[in-house]
Amino acid sequence: MRACLIISNVIAPLALLALSTHAGAQPASPTPPAPEVLRVTRTADDSGEGSLRWAIERNNASPGRFRIEIAPDGPAPYVIKPASALPPIKGPVTIEGMAWKQSGDFVAIDGAGYIEDKGPQTCPGAVAGQFGTNIRTTTLPGFALVDTQGVDISGLEIRNFCIGVLIHRSSGNVIHDNRVVANRGGAGVMLTGDDGSGNPTPTTTIHNKVLRNEFLDNGDGLELTRGAAFNLVAGNVFRSTGANPEPSQGIEILLGHDNVLIGNRFENYSDGVQINGGNRNFIANNTFTGNTFGLSLSGAGNVIAGNTIFGNAVGIAVRPSPGMTVARLSRNLIFDNGRAIERCFAGGSCDPNLRRGAIVFGLPGLEHERYVGKRGIGVNPPPASLTKICPDGAPNCQAAPNRGLAAPTLERVRRSAAQLSVQGRLRATPRSRFTVEVFGNRDKGSGEGETFLGEAAVTTDADGVGTFALTVDAPGVTPASFTATATSSDGATSELGAPVALSE
Repeated sequence: MRACLIISNVIAPLALLALSTHAGAQPASPTPPAPEVLRVTRTADDSGEGSLRWAIERNNASPGRFRIEIAPDGPAPYVIKPASALPPIKGPVTIEGMAWKQSGDFVAIDGAGYIEDKGPQTCPGAVAGQFGTNIRTTTLPGFALVDTQGVDISGLEIRNFCIGVLIHRSSGNVIHDNRVVANRGGAGVMLTGDDGSGNPTPTTTIHNKVLRNEFLDNGDGLELTRGAAFNLVAGNVFRSTGANPEPSQGIEILLGHDNVLIGNRFENYSDGVQINGGNRNFIANNTFTGNTFGLSLSGAGNVIAGNTIFGNAVGIAVRPSPGMTVARLSRNLIFDNGRAIERCFAGGSCDPNLRRGAIVFGLPGLEHERYVGKRGIGVNPPPASLTKICPDGAPNCQAAPNRGLAAPTLERVRRSAAQLSVQGRLRATPRSRFTVEVFGNRDKGSGEGETFLGEAAVTTDADGVGTFALTVDAPGVTPASFTATATSSDGATSELGAPVALSE
């Protein structure tokens, strides 16, 4: 029941925003004429009528006029293997694999028809000598949406490309209800504002939606990079298995801002979600399991709320960064982490001495001298360019993230009838306001945050000391241990404090 309340608290503001948007809408314009249908009835790759290439080429001659329905003749399975790169798609247009709605079968678009398997060097990056996942690239996509808008793709299995779907300086597109499999160079789906020289182009890759897709064994499941902003990624599954040669990230956000990730599942990656210098992203109601790092965070103003994070080596890794990493961690359910998972493909960690647990500050990323792992094929930064983490290289080092905010101390937790009484103290910045969140755990020695119990506001005095007390409804089974975090008024959250048992 409490988990349902958390989800409602996260989703309700989004619903209200949608309602307010419609409330001020103007009277509807006349309904545009229905698009003409281009039917793909053959799996052969040529420009003859009925082929996928023919349909894309004809659509591109008059964008907005057509709808492409892919329904090859004969029984499933349906596999289209392009013999060369398909033309970039010009929108608006809907492209739909028709069998999916009728039988659940996907029409496969398979890059193995022209992309030669060269092992780790199959997919080249934009920088000479670099290959594979987690490098800058827009190479060899299956579907390319470049400088366009309004493309809707569904009902397809998109596999064996370097990038399954490339959304490049394009907005208002929807990728939904597909299987995206074994695209191992860039990502299953890549949203990027890359200007061609590696710089972001703001406001060019916005308001795209990636919904209800299954991502399987892609190097990165999805990327939001170099200016990708205000995009929605919801209801997807990102899963890596032992067949994946480079299990990097479920989602990487690199210089991407104000994106929403909600209701997704991330399994068996180096990082479930990795944020590198991305700001104000909202990550809520997702599940992270089997990853080295469930989430790996840098950047400012990112909000991690109401997620379920279990069975990882580290639940949430909050990393130092050139500025100051500031991440709000609120009402997440974090338990059974600390696993011995050493996966480090451009993320995560293969350090046998890694500090594991629920929320861990100061773990090194790829840009740090102490990172233990792979930085990408052909990525060999000069050692002098790698930064240090304080206090190792003080004074020329990166300070602790979230301003090193100390966790609160729980002093006593007592049960009275159907309630729990919690008391504690916090030492932090003088004359400042904080929010303390209290969690319970089934295991007596657990220092994680399995069940959110309640929160209290705390104000510190002139010496930086604040005390708090709160009473919360006791769950049906009283937790065996209790922990707490503190969050400052500017949205920086501490690690979890040391666990305490129920007082007699």
